[in-house]
Parts: sequence; C-alpha cells; structure tokens
Amino acid sequence: MADISFALNHMSAPQLLLPAFFDLARKLGTRAIEIRNDLEGNAILDGTPAVDIRKLAEDRGLTILSINALQRFNEWTPEREEEAKALADCARDCGARALVLVPVNDGSGRADGERQANLRKALKGLKPILADAGIGGLVEPLGFPICSLRSKREAVEAINELGFGASFRLVHDTFHHYLAGEPEFYPAQTGLVHISGVTAKAVGVDDMLDAHRVLVDSEDRLGNIGQIRTLREQGYSGFFSFEPFASSVHELSDPAEAVARSIEFIRAGI
Repeated sequence: MADISFALNHMSAPQLLLPAFFDLARKLGTRAIEIRNDLEGNAILDGTPAVDIRKLAEDRGLTILSINALQRFNEWTPEREEEAKALADCARDCGARALVLVPVNDGSGRADGERQANLRKALKGLKPILADAGIGGLVEPLGFPICSLRSKREAVEAINELGFGASFRLVHDTFHHYLAGEPEFYPAQTGLVHISGVTAKAVGVDDMLDAHRVLVDSEDRLGNIGQIRTLREQGYSGFFSFEPFASSVHELSDPAEAVARSIEFIRAGI
C-alpha cells in the first residue's frame, strides 16, 4: 500500500500568518494545505488577494486542497448564495481544488424530512456555482447531536439521488465520525479526511467539542488509527489533513515538532 499522504489545515497553527504556515507545511514534508476563511487577522479575512495566496503556494510546491468553509451551507438563502459565489471565486483564483461545506449546527433544521429537503435544495443551488468556478464541493457532516447533517449516509443518498457525484464528495472527519456513531465509511465518496484526537478522559462522547481536539497520539480515544487503516484498506488514497482545534495545540512554541511526532505515531500505527 502506498505511503499515507498528509496535509495541514491552517487550524493546525492558526497563530501563523499564511507564509509561515506554508513554510511549516513544507518543513514537515506535507505537500498540501487547507486555508480557512474564519481566522481573524489572517488570510482570507485580512483581504490578502487570492492571486497572492496562489503564488505563496506555488513558490513552495504546495497544493491548496480547500477553502474551509462555507458555513450553514444547507440553509440556502440569497445571502448564502452570494457568500458561496464569493468563496468559490476565491477558491478558483487562489488555486484551491474545493470548498468545504459545513451544515447548520445550532439545533435548527434537524426534523426528519426538513433536513433532507434542505440538503437537496442547497446541493442544487451550489452545483452551478462550483461548476462555474471549476472546483468541487466537500460536504462535511458533523457528529454533534445538535447538527442538521450528522449522517454521511444521508449526504451520499442525496448526492446520488441528484446525480451530483461528479460535483460533491464527503469530508470524513475522524472526530465527527466517532461522535456520530455511524459505522459506514464511504471511502469511494470521500474527497478529504480531517484528523484530530481527543485525549481528555473525563469528557463524555456527547460533550466532546472542538476545543477537545488535539493532535493524534497514543492517548487518542477516537480510534484514529483504526479509522485511517479502514479507509485505506477500503480504497481511499487521498489526503489526511490535520485539523486540531485545542488551544493547547495552537499555543505550541514549536508546532513542527508536535505535528512531526503525530505523523510518526500514525505511520507506525498503520
């Protein structure tokens, strides 16, 4: 089996400005990154032109996998449509392959029938926008109990029913997969994998939050090694992108050393 391919989401080191973050990825030997539109004082929110972001990546030989993310994508409104167009254009201009699509996560839109209809409406609205920009859409179900799209199965069913498989793929997030308790993996429909671990022993599964997400190590409770092994054995050959949200990771003085240790642990485990 081919060596595992790692990527870095900017959430791995949000304290770094984009040039330093790209340098970190290169130092670690990762060939790909994800940039974000939710980091204050950083690209994209600081107004850095997309063409400048493209050059930063190209100069370092890096692939931009995605912009992360269009929030509340399955609440399709005229405002969401305009936001989607702007992000898709940004993704195109900076050379990103895809736009991550994150569902409503505030307890609304969860009713049976309502959530499926909302998902299909959003996919229909997004498809021409993504096509015009020449990028793909990465649907990321969230495992939180309050989320309007917890199930990868529901996402796959909607994409297949609409015949949109060429436009949309899944994000398999190891944290959210564990929280959702969904047994299926859908490697053939997966375009990207986000990896992070939870090591806090006292927190219950339903109380796990982004703030608990650290780098994967031997104390991980989410079964990252098993998830990664299963995805690869079932045919997934894409990138595994580090996405820790915990402040303990963001405050590290040497993120390169910490991420390198996690890479070594994962490689040894699979």
